[in-house]
Amino acid sequence: PRLWKPFMLAVSLLFYGWWDWRFVFLLLLSALVNQAFAQWIAARRRRGARSGWALAAAVAVDLGVLGWFKYYGFFVTSVAGALGALGLNADLPLLRIVLPLGISFLTFRVLSYVIDVHRGALQPASLLDFSVYVAFFPYLAAGPIARASEFLPQLRGPRDPRDLDTGRAFFLIFGGLAKKMLIADYLATHVVDGVFATPGQYSSPEVLLGIVAYSVQIYCDFSAYSDIAIGIALLLGFELPENFAAPHAARTIQDFWRRWHITLSSWLRDYLYIPLGGNRKGRGRTYANLVLTFLLGGLWHGAGWTFVFWGLLHGVGLAVERARMDARRSRGLPEPGATAGGRALQHLGVFAFVSLAWVFFRAESLGNAVAVLWRLVAG
Repeated sequence: PRLWKPFMLAVSLLFYGWWDWRFVFLLLLSALVNQAFAQWIAARRRRGARSGWALAAAVAVDLGVLGWFKYYGFFVTSVAGALGALGLNADLPLLRIVLPLGISFLTFRVLSYVIDVHRGALQPASLLDFSVYVAFFPYLAAGPIARASEFLPQLRGPRDPRDLDTGRAFFLIFGGLAKKMLIADYLATHVVDGVFATPGQYSSPEVLLGIVAYSVQIYCDFSAYSDIAIGIALLLGFELPENFAAPHAARTIQDFWRRWHITLSSWLRDYLYIPLGGNRKGRGRTYANLVLTFLLGGLWHGAGWTFVFWGLLHGVGLAVERARMDARRSRGLPEPGATAGGRALQHLGVFAFVSLAWVFFRAESLGNAVAVLWRLVAG
C-alpha cells in the first residue's frame, strides 16, 4: 500500500505527459497550491477564524488559471469585435495558448476540495492522497467529476485485487467502446459532420436527421467516455459516480439534467445554484438563479458564444418550466402527464428541445447554427 499511491501518481502523470509533458507541471502545481489553500482554510477554522477570504483566494487562483488557458482568446476576440462594431480599432495582443487537456474537469475537482474543507464537510488529506485524486488517470481527461469527498475516503485502505467487480467493469469498458466506435463515430462521419459543415446542400428531412443523429452521437460519445472511466476505476478498486441515466427518457428539462452528465449538474447545483440562493429567495430570484447557473455552465463547456447561448437556452427552459409548474400548483391543478399520451408528448417535447439546443452546442458559430435551423424550414 505504501508503494501503490506513488506508483499510481507516477503512471497518472505519465498518462497526462504522453499528450504534452509540459502540462504535468500544471497538475503538480495545482495539487500543491490547492493543498496549501486547504491547509490554510482548515487552520483558520480550527482557530475559530473566518476562512471566507482564504476560500475566495483559492477560487480566484483556480478560475484565473482556467480563464487564462481557456478564455483568454475568447475574451480578446470578443472585446476586439465589440470595439470594432463601435468603430474603434483595438490592437489587443492575441497569444496562441495551448489548452491543457481536461482543465475544466480539473478545476471543478480541486474547487470541490477546497470548498468542502471550507464548509467543514471534509478534512484536508495528505499531499500524496490529494495528488492522486487530482491526477487519477481514468477521469483525468473527460470526467466524471468525482468529488474529493467521494474519492479520498477510498484511499484510506489498500485495494484488494480479489474483491473487484470485474464483470461490471468489463461490461462498461467494452460497452463504452462499442458506443463510441460503432455508433458515435459512424454517425459523426456519415451523417452529422456533413449537415453541419454545408447545411445548404441538404434537404429539410436530411437536416432533421442530422440534428437527431447528433443527439444520439453526443450521448453515445460522452457516456462512452464516462463508462470506460468508471470501468477502469473499478478494475483499480475504485467506485466513481454514475454520470448518465437514460437522459433521453426524460419527461421534463429538469429531469433531463438529473440524468445527463449527473456529476456536472449536481456540481452546479451544490456549488453554484444553492450558494446563489437556490429557490429560497422567491420565485423571481429562483428563475434568475437557474438562468445564471446554466449560462455559466454553458461557458464552462467551451469558450464560444455558441456554448453561452446553449446554456442560456437550457437556463431559460428550466425557468419557464419551473414557472409553469408553480402556476399549476397555485391553481390547484395536477401535474401534466397523467395519461400515456400526455407522457409521450412530454418525452417528445423534451427530446425536441434538447436536440434543437444541441445545434448551438455543435455549430462552429451562431451563424452556422442559424443556417442549420433555417434549412429545416427552407429546404
